[in-house]
Amino acid sequence: MTDKKQLTLMSVMLMIFTSTFSFDNTSIAYYTMGDAGIIWYILAALFFFVPSTLMFSEFGVAMRDEPGGVFSWLEKSLGLKWAFIGGFIWIASWIILTVSTVSKIWIMLSTTISGADKTGQWHIFGLNSTETIGLISILFIIVVTAISVRGLDKVSSLAAIGGIAAVVLALFFITASLFFLVLNGFKLAEPINFPKSFIESPRPSYQSTSQMISFLIYAVYAYAGIEALGGISDKMKNSKRNFPIALGISALLIASAYAIIIFLWSTSANWHEVFQKGGVNLGNTTYVLMSNLGYSIGNALGLSANQAEALSFFFARFGSFTMLLSYLGSFFVIVYMPIKSFILGTPKKLWPKSLPALNRFGMPSNAMWWQAVIVCILIALTSFGNNSAKAFYEILTLMDNVSSTLPYLFLVSAFIFFKRNQKIVKPYVIFKVKWKYMTIVIAVNLVLLLGVGSTMVDAITTKNYLNLFLELIGPVLFGVIGYWLYVLYERRTKKFEK
Repeated sequence: MTDKKQLTLMSVMLMIFTSTFSFDNTSIAYYTMGDAGIIWYILAALFFFVPSTLMFSEFGVAMRDEPGGVFSWLEKSLGLKWAFIGGFIWIASWIILTVSTVSKIWIMLSTTISGADKTGQWHIFGLNSTETIGLISILFIIVVTAISVRGLDKVSSLAAIGGIAAVVLALFFITASLFFLVLNGFKLAEPINFPKSFIESPRPSYQSTSQMISFLIYAVYAYAGIEALGGISDKMKNSKRNFPIALGISALLIASAYAIIIFLWSTSANWHEVFQKGGVNLGNTTYVLMSNLGYSIGNALGLSANQAEALSFFFARFGSFTMLLSYLGSFFVIVYMPIKSFILGTPKKLWPKSLPALNRFGMPSNAMWWQAVIVCILIALTSFGNNSAKAFYEILTLMDNVSSTLPYLFLVSAFIFFKRNQKIVKPYVIFKVKWKYMTIVIAVNLVLLLGVGSTMVDAITTKNYLNLFLELIGPVLFGVIGYWLYVLYERRTKKFEK
């Protein structure tokens, strides 16, 4: 068995960075909103990321010895029934997220190798490209799980590589952008028209209030995921001191990095010149912008067309390679943290004895392998088959839209009951005045509900009532399953009592 407290402050910060920060969020923000994306990311940080992180730090320190992480936070605050419901919705969202994002890895790998996304041309064993991506994604999940079950040190080390890659890419981009700014006589490629540039999107089709609100929600979810690290507070050295420090510093760095990087895209990329060309979409914005930065530096240095083109390809490939490492690192966190919190947090009587059992490395390997089986089945269902399989994937994604918000509503609302519960020892307190933390909880919940409302309004205005139904049925279905798990636990408990 591994030492219970083995993670250092730096290793936890790198795990937070690799699971929460995503470089391509900045390019998508610039593509969608231009420099106006900065304000929305700052608002998302002020009204969601910073306050929720401070709440999670109080939760984590007070229950630093609880292996259940998020589940333990909910159970101690709201009770076992609501913890079951909220916990299952939370774990379901992570599983769907894993299924929906694993294919991005192969786009990054393809771009690293060939300088462009060639995954549509990948074929093995007579399979088409979709089936090929599905097969290698299944193999990838199996390999990641096989490595992760061999110990938290493996998870933290590989996650640290991802975190370092994310930091290196951010620093490389910032340095290259500032270098180009100097070369260009401190003239921005995208001129600033204050205050319009920081309020309105340059996209003619992205001007309505509902679209602006929907982008705020996108910015909120760019910060999502830090709560999953609550499951490692019991594994940290001196967690009472280090856990809130790790969360606080990471939150500040991530929020600052997002705002700075979004602005620095404007140093080399004129929005209309870069994005009004054909072939640019949400999936390839990072590579288009990195390629453009390399080409712009080449021109500013007076390189030949071929040399500037070569530099452009290097920037695109370097960006895709470091993002690939970052995503790889995040998957080692994803396959361990959420399932560990849910399985080890719930009462053992709920599960077959083998499911919550720890292997010789101190990992819930059986639960992690069952999770891998579920993920692989979902990947297979969405990759192998006809249009019905693709429709199933779209349905799954729509069901997760609103469901992904609910765990945060549960967690943030639970903070009120956590503060009221005098039985919980709270050695680390940030929010000391009741009216202040009540106000903050209400403000954060309003932002989250705004996201749910905008999703529903969008479905209604476009008269897509099937999407609306699926978005509403998702949390209901996952919540019912969570409630069913609680009922099952109650029945088993009564049976043992008899």
